[in-house]
Amino acid sequence: MSQQLLEYRKTSQKLPPVVLKPATEGGYGLYPSSCVPSGSIDRGFKAIAEKVSGFQTIRIDGFGGVFWEEFRKHLQASLAEIGVESKWINVSHALKQECEINRIADPCLGGDDPLFGKRFAGKMIDLFDRQQLDSYHLGTGSFCTIIYGCGAGLFTCDGPLFYVDLPKSEVQFRSRAGTIGNLGISTPTDPRATYKRFFFFDWPILNRHKAAIIRQVDWFIDEQRPDEPSIMSGEHLREALNRVSTGVFRAKPWFEPGPWGGQRIKQLIPDLPQEVANYAWSFELITPENGLLFSDGQQWIEVSFDWAMYHNAREILGDHEPRFGYDFPIRFNFLDTFEGGNLSIQCHPQTEYIQKHFGEPFTQDECYYIIDCKPESKVFLGFAEDIDPAKFSAELKYSFTEETEMDVDRYLNSESTQKHDLFLIPGGTVHSSGINNLVLEISATTYIYTFKVYDWQRMDLDGKPRTLNIDRALENLQFDRKGDRVAREFVSHPVELARGDDWRLVHLPTHDQHFYDVHRFEFDTEVESHTEGSPHVLSLVEGSSVAVETKSGMRQQFNYAETFVIPAAAESYRLINVGQQRAMVVKAFIKSLSTT
Repeated sequence: MSQQLLEYRKTSQKLPPVVLKPATEGGYGLYPSSCVPSGSIDRGFKAIAEKVSGFQTIRIDGFGGVFWEEFRKHLQASLAEIGVESKWINVSHALKQECEINRIADPCLGGDDPLFGKRFAGKMIDLFDRQQLDSYHLGTGSFCTIIYGCGAGLFTCDGPLFYVDLPKSEVQFRSRAGTIGNLGISTPTDPRATYKRFFFFDWPILNRHKAAIIRQVDWFIDEQRPDEPSIMSGEHLREALNRVSTGVFRAKPWFEPGPWGGQRIKQLIPDLPQEVANYAWSFELITPENGLLFSDGQQWIEVSFDWAMYHNAREILGDHEPRFGYDFPIRFNFLDTFEGGNLSIQCHPQTEYIQKHFGEPFTQDECYYIIDCKPESKVFLGFAEDIDPAKFSAELKYSFTEETEMDVDRYLNSESTQKHDLFLIPGGTVHSSGINNLVLEISATTYIYTFKVYDWQRMDLDGKPRTLNIDRALENLQFDRKGDRVAREFVSHPVELARGDDWRLVHLPTHDQHFYDVHRFEFDTEVESHTEGSPHVLSLVEGSSVAVETKSGMRQQFNYAETFVIPAAAESYRLINVGQQRAMVVKAFIKSLSTT
């Protein structure tokens, strides 16, 4: 690896080991994988060169954030070692001028707003000078011509198409290290500005391009180890996606510290680096950014979750695919405030607001499921009965401009927390998790639109003030969600739906605004469920381990706090308690079309 890439990612999290090792018996697994046939994954540039050899022209497309010149240098050398002379054409040379790409991107970037914009609706071809793209001449010599870079698949030729992939979590780690930037931009910018442009401009373009070419890709390459990438045939990957989309799978989680983060995740997952000050988030299922790991028993490859949706949206979403398309709509993550701090006081946009201002099809309606807590812990939820909106607004602005503490309890309602409580947070509801909670946050996948109004005069991890969004929040806050109404309408009241000799099914009703609902299985031996046209997202919230058996014949074991997905096409499955104590599994699913 070249000197400039020795520190190519900024994160405490390690890459998966070259050989995946199972988690400690009953322990949380950091690197969950699904099986593919033995020998279907290769590793290293020599293996890639062997796939290239024999073709006169190939295209190597890929995702933003790939180290393209490092990749070219290594593959060119490996080809030379086996006697293949190569001529390389960098497709980025056909991009429009940087100033023109900026002109295209600017309407999506929200002007002076440091966080929010509106997703770009265009395509990859919009960034290219078509005349220059069409002017490339491949030649007919004895060498192999290789067109490479983001968008190489736009070029038409007879040779195979390779795709070099990265999960978006890894893209962010590279961005924070300053080793990558945005599409068509020559110099990386501040990581926050880079991420904003990723989210609203680069990623919509790259994702649409992925969806357009998925069935054309002959070879998939995972480049997160730049000096030792993995490769798998498109045929094998598409077969693997077909298999998991009728069975069960778990995405690879990732973890982030935060200014309010706690210590419970570190205790639950001892395989995580323990020198990190805290872990605020565990992103169990944030599908636009998670990856999926596949292992053939010797090697592994990771691809972004997007590929599963582009190839198998109908099987995964079932009856709800027409509504959500390629968007997996349910998100699971942990929020840890154990021995940490309160989250910011915040709300999420209402549906009409998010559609008008950000172009999102649905909003970030949430729930807090309490996995664990200490005595006297609480959540802030809704307003106090005597709330005066004008005084609250004035106090927020005074606190911000004068940098003074605010008496939150004077304005906000709070609810004490107990294990397995569920709190309902539709858009427009003021809320925050208090200290000493481990929350399983169940949410719609729309996931960055948090309007913070107060953050306890706290700095971020870089020592800078955290960005507040007071004006946007005030345009969305519902001040009538207050007092006694909160306990009636925004705290879920469990109802038993069914029971057997050693099991029961409990309904934890969500709010009318939520398009998803929540059930909990409680059982000693086993229980059976049917998907009924919706994917199920599940997490083991009590007990040590459960096995899942699906109608398709898949069997997989999951441990405490692990999140897994049963696609709609699985039709039915059994949960088998393989631990010594009663198991509890939370299940989120999309409400039937007749109730949404």
